[in-house]
Amino acid sequence: MLSFLKLQDGTNKKRIFFLLVMALFLISGALLFNAPGQTQVITVKFPNGAFLKSEVADTPEKLLFGLAFRPALPANEAMLYIFAESGPHRVWTKEFQFSVDVIWVDESKIVVHLEKDVPPCSANPCTWYGPPPKDARYILETNAGFIDREKVIVGNQLKFALSFP
Repeated sequence: MLSFLKLQDGTNKKRIFFLLVMALFLISGALLFNAPGQTQVITVKFPNGAFLKSEVADTPEKLLFGLAFRPALPANEAMLYIFAESGPHRVWTKEFQFSVDVIWVDESKIVVHLEKDVPPCSANPCTWYGPPPKDARYILETNAGFIDREKVIVGNQLKFALSFP
C-alpha cells in the first residue's frame, strides 16, 4: 500500500472520509446542475399544410454546431436556429453528414431567402451561405429536397407552434 493511503490513526481516517464525501457531493452537484434540459421542439407549418418538427437551436453551442456530426435528419424534422436579433445571418455545413435545404425567415415569419441542396463540408475552409437579401431572425435547415417537394418560395408565411418532445 502507498504511504499516503496508510491510515495510522482516527484523524487520517476522518480526513479521508470527509474528502470522499465532499468529492461525491461536488460530483453529484455538478451532474445535477449541468444535466441537459429537454430540447425544445417547434412545429413549423407551411402554407400548403406541410409541417416540420424542428429542434430549436437557441444556445451558443447549438447555434455553433447545429446539425454537425449527425448521421441523418429524420423525415419531416428540421433544425430551427433562433437568433437574438434579426440580421444578415450566414450558415455553413461544416462536418454535416448530409445535404440540406436552408430557409431564412424574418421577424414576421416570412421566408426571405432559400438555398437548395447545400452539400456537407469537411474541408477547410467551408463555403458560407447567405446572408439573405433581407435581415432574418430564424434559419431553418431541412433535408435536401424539401423546398422543391413542398414548393416553398420567398414570401411564404410560416407558422410556429411551441411543443415539447
